[in-house]
Amino acid sequence: MGLFDFLRRRKPAIETPEQLANFIDEQAAFLVQKGIYDYARARSGPYSKVMLADEGFQSALNRSRWRAYPLGLAMMGELVEGLIAPQSGGDRRLTLDPLIALVLSVFDRYPRPEALTDEEWQAARDDLALHMDRLSLHPPKRANDIPVPFADRYFEMMPYDKPFLTPDAPTARGFMQLHLIKIKEELEERMDVEEVLRTLRGEA
Repeated sequence: MGLFDFLRRRKPAIETPEQLANFIDEQAAFLVQKGIYDYARARSGPYSKVMLADEGFQSALNRSRWRAYPLGLAMMGELVEGLIAPQSGGDRRLTLDPLIALVLSVFDRYPRPEALTDEEWQAARDDLALHMDRLSLHPPKRANDIPVPFADRYFEMMPYDKPFLTPDAPTARGFMQLHLIKIKEELEERMDVEEVLRTLRGEA
């Protein structure tokens, strides 16, 4: 094995719903959390280390990331739906309904976070389910367009009171757009769409 062979290793294929669920979970968390932490560091400037170590601010960060996580799942779910929709044979519910169940199962991996109330956590799940259900009402979006309706709501979840937020929502949106484009490219390379759908539909 050459010294740099590890750089050329391909990531394992995504061939099962469980593997796809894990990928959705990881990417949804990264998508929203990195933006939150990057903004917190930039907003705090030279005091970022002190701020991030503060117990009260850590609580605010934790609340922000759990509030934003369902948005990450919604964006990831929509991205995946756009890739599997061509396999629907003209009836998108055939691929969308099992995907909705999969995305909600990822949400349900986590008990209600202490940073959120029961009502907030249930409302987040309901919003996620509704967003996914409505995907069949319009053509699949480009990866670049998926974050657009989420950007303002996501930015308002940053761990600062609204009067103290800087006008950087477009920057956050741009990061999510760029990352979703990269995720789509990775999924197109790694995911065996037919095999994943076969199992999702109970045809295994």
